[in-house]
Amino acid sequence: MPPPVFRFAPSPNGYLHLGHAYSALLNADLARASGGRLLLRIEDIDRTRCRPQFEQAIYEDLFWLGVAWDGEVRRQSDHLELYRDAVTQLAARGLIYPAFESRAEIARLVAEKETVAPWPRDPDGAPHYPGIGKQLSAAQRAELIAAGVPYALRLDMTAAVELAGELNWQELGCGPAGEAGTIMARPEAWGDVIIARKETPTSYHLSVVIDDALQGVTEVVRGADLFWSTSVHRLLQHLLGLPAPVYRHHALLRDAEGRKLSKSTGSTGLRKLRAAGVTPAEIRTMVGLAAPV
Repeated sequence: MPPPVFRFAPSPNGYLHLGHAYSALLNADLARASGGRLLLRIEDIDRTRCRPQFEQAIYEDLFWLGVAWDGEVRRQSDHLELYRDAVTQLAARGLIYPAFESRAEIARLVAEKETVAPWPRDPDGAPHYPGIGKQLSAAQRAELIAAGVPYALRLDMTAAVELAGELNWQELGCGPAGEAGTIMARPEAWGDVIIARKETPTSYHLSVVIDDALQGVTEVVRGADLFWSTSVHRLLQHLLGLPAPVYRHHALLRDAEGRKLSKSTGSTGLRKLRAAGVTPAEIRTMVGLAAPV
């Protein structure tokens, strides 16, 4: 049986913090303990927020922490054509459609609907898509696209779930309520998620499942905030004929107020801690990891 393959996949849209350190070190520890491999992937599809200096800082911070990876770094921006091909596959099966409402228009539509009754929201608290994109004719869609109207390509969740049937995943960690073992996927809880945009031929959901499959990732170790996103990932894996890794979601590090750490939380930034004289060994202690054996 081949050794397991893990990955650490940060986005270069800010400097790494203690939460990233925990995830990177945990992946490295698990890879080392199992005789497996650790890959590094730079998830840089958001060209408006990703910056070269943040990518360089990722390499520097991981080197300082003692996290080594195997093989070349995979940068998502180098593989946009692969994601376009996957979008084409889904479109050929009638599973995606363009939606032309702006974020402001979507917010207005949701507000209108909620004057009558609560509008469904996804596990992250965002409202389901309320617009009419799915109802437009092919001619109407073509006319709007030809006019240069911005759009997002959304997954027809009802059609996709009907096609895929019941799905599950193997969870070696735990979810928000301690879920573990065989977890039933609930992709319908997310509504018609965005698969790509006019200016970006992919989304996080789409690119992550394609990259994991092409890189041979067998164990996805990541924060519990992405636990229910796995439902969408399992659906896309099924629709695209991709293998499913096992998942291990870990608890999130939080600040003194109980909030999830973010890249804007300067006090937990690795660069700031390193400048203050904190050592990599002390970082391990701060995130609750024992010294490697």
